Amino acid sequence: YWASLRIKPDLISWIKEAQKEDSEIWTIVENLDKQVEFYLNDDHVLWQDTRLVVPNDASLTEALLTEAHSSPFSVHPGLPRTQRRHDAIWVVVDRLTKSAHFLPIRKDYSVSRLAEIFQQEIV
Repeated sequence: YWASLRIKPDLISWIKEAQKEDSEIWTIVENLDKQVEFYLNDDHVLWQDTRLVVPNDASLTEALLTEAHSSPFSVHPGLPRTQRRHDAIWVVVDRLTKSAHFLPIRKDYSVSRLAEIFQQEIV
């Protein structure tokens, strides 16, 4: 369900450069052979499984949060389960009509299932 959230290439470049300057990240990189969950991709950017490792940089964190929160699509996980086992709310904001749709979903829905819900509820 995070497929709708895109990180701009300049943010990835910023993260890559900030990773080079972070001593904690360099410790991880130097010990990659001992840590299975971390890896460097072809661009030499550090990942932990499917997550991009973001250095502890206040301005970078601010930029990432701004990007995530200004996206027209966002998911707010962590809700208690409903009778239909929904455990997240998908918020779809239409900036043109200034309306918002709050759709109950499950965190384990596939992208195709989310596309179906979008077609049924929004389009």
